[in-house]
Amino acid sequence: MIGEWTLESRLRCGWANSEVLCTHYHDTEWGVPTREPKALFERLTLESMQAGLSWLTVLNKRETMRHAFFDFDPKSLAEVVDVEGSGWLEDRGLIRHRGKLNAMVINARLFNQITEPAQFLWSFVEHTSIQNNWRKGPEVPVTTEHSIEMAKALKKIGFKFLGPTTCYAFMQSAGMVNDHLVSCFRHAEVNFASNPGSVGREG
Repeated sequence: MIGEWTLESRLRCGWANSEVLCTHYHDTEWGVPTREPKALFERLTLESMQAGLSWLTVLNKRETMRHAFFDFDPKSLAEVVDVEGSGWLEDRGLIRHRGKLNAMVINARLFNQITEPAQFLWSFVEHTSIQNNWRKGPEVPVTTEHSIEMAKALKKIGFKFLGPTTCYAFMQSAGMVNDHLVSCFRHAEVNFASNPGSVGREG
């Protein structure tokens, strides 16, 4: 719980220092390898919802989205027949973007059709977390060959609102890559939590 979590004076990635919500997310979730299907679908959806908005906006609305979107359960979301009649567009606690909401439902249906979604998504990094060693924020890329390939594959299946930039943000979030700066206290912790034998790249 954020209410029980206290901000400590530690070196972090620059973006994590702006708001407590961002700091908490950075310290507890961002970059941690995630393979549970529903958690992966939530990360995909949140990154899709973020397009054109600040990440803080997404975090501020995350709990409301969890409640409205069946805890991001793709099987439940796939059963939504009409976004217009769902009440989502009238809920100020949500990101009321018709295209993104429709995309979420479409993506949920397609996600359910993938036999092993975690295996599929992690295949774009050969099932192993990539350990980067960036020293400055501007060095961190917004797309990579891996995210471009993922976006192409998802688009071919029919997924919406998931381009290369969004896919890379998802890969960072789900721990497919460790993009914590080397000066950040979480870099080593996330590295340790990742798969043995992961590869690194000097920033």
